[in-house]
This record gives sequence, C-alpha cells and structure tokens, in this order.
Amino acid sequence: MMSPIEVAGFVLSLAMVVCSIRELHWSWPLAIISSLLYFFVFKDSLLYGEAGLQLVFAALAFWGWRQWLRKGDDAQPALVIQRLSARGWIGVLLASAALWPALALALQHFTDSDVAWWDALPTALSLVGQALLGRKYIENWLVWLVVNTLSVALFAYKGLWLTVVLYALFTAMSVWGWRAWQKSLRQQAV
Repeated sequence: MMSPIEVAGFVLSLAMVVCSIRELHWSWPLAIISSLLYFFVFKDSLLYGEAGLQLVFAALAFWGWRQWLRKGDDAQPALVIQRLSARGWIGVLLASAALWPALALALQHFTDSDVAWWDALPTALSLVGQALLGRKYIENWLVWLVVNTLSVALFAYKGLWLTVVLYALFTAMSVWGWRAWQKSLRQQAV
C-alpha cells in the first residue's frame, strides 16, 4: 500500500530529475527533501542499503548544489557538462567494484536484509552516479540507466509499486537526460 510519504517522495523525485536534465540547480534541494522521504519508505521495506543511500544522497545534494552554483572569474558557471576520460572510467569501474561487495557484506552482517547483494548493487552504483552528476559528467546518465533498471526489479520484488513506476520513469528519463546533455555538450563545443 502506498503511503503519503511515498507519494510525496515520488512527485518530488520526478521534479528533481527534470531539473537535473535541464541543469537547474533546484534539483539539489528537491533531492534533499525527496531523499529524506524515501529514507523512511525504504527503511520500512527493510531495504537498508537504499535507505542509507537516501541519507548519503541528502548530504551529497548539499555538495552538488554548491558545485552547480559556483561561478568562475567571468561570473559564468564554473561547471559545464564534460566527458569522463579513460582514467575516469577506470575510477568509476574500480569504485563500483569495491563498493558493491563492501556494501553487500555490511548489509548481510549488520541488518536483517533479505536481499543484501541485490540491494547493494544499485546502492553502490548510485553513489558513483551521484558523484558524476555533481561534477556534471555526462556519463552519470548511463550509470543512472543501469541503476534505475536494476531498481525496477528490486522494488517490484519488494512490492513498492509506486516506486516501481517512479524508477521505470527514471529509466526513460535517464535516456532523456543523456540526449539533452549530449545536445548541450555539442553546443558548448561551438
């Protein structure tokens, strides 16, 4: 059954992603509020990795908000959409490979999670995706595409049907974000 908290988190999360796609800094305060709401939704569903992730998202949103609001010497935004280098991709892969088992083992040993490894994978990738988004790397949308696809299955298993719809929409929005940021990146190059 859907709770009012899940409904509010759903609406704010959608608005947050739309703002991110459009490079509007308002995505970050929306991320703070929606993450705090989803903390309770996931905690009540014994998805402790996802619940803990929401608290990390809320904290990282303050950092991302600051990053996106920074101005350069010319009063223009200091951050622009950019691509990962080969070294950046190696860092993404290594961080993901280290975070997944570390989080899964922590969930197995310290919680009563019934899906520790399944919960840990999108959690680990979400941390990577959030860091990439905060620094405006276009590849964040590819990471989110994987996260959102995995999350649809996880939340369906847990019976969080409104959240399943949300993450299915997030999956489509990841493609939208990728395309919109590609267009912006091409325009920056001109």
